[in-house]
Amino acid sequence: MNVIEINVLVLAYLGDAIYENYVRKYLINKGISNVNDLQTESIKYVSAKSQAKYLKMLMDSNFFMDDEISIIKRARNYKTTSHPKNCDIITYKYATGLEALIGYLDLTKSNERINEIMNFILED
Repeated sequence: MNVIEINVLVLAYLGDAIYENYVRKYLINKGISNVNDLQTESIKYVSAKSQAKYLKMLMDSNFFMDDEISIIKRARNYKTTSHPKNCDIITYKYATGLEALIGYLDLTKSNERINEIMNFILED
């Protein structure tokens, strides 16, 4: 199957796991060794609100290539009415856009590009 044909929510599902893994490794490498502290710190990166904020920062920096913007927009515009209770639908769709892009990049073996995105986010 062509990666571009995969449902964007499936890409986001994969991207969410990869994104969270990057964040967890980053926090552990910072020397945080208490699980409660790790959880508290991770929310600064993995919540939908945080992901939406970082996506907007990346977009404002003209960070993305055309094919990446296409994936983000497909995910953002995907028709869904469900979202977490702790954020609005627009914020959730932006977060989904970032996760879908990371999932897409993983499946296209663009690990260096994922590293560039995550370095931008984690060095903020």
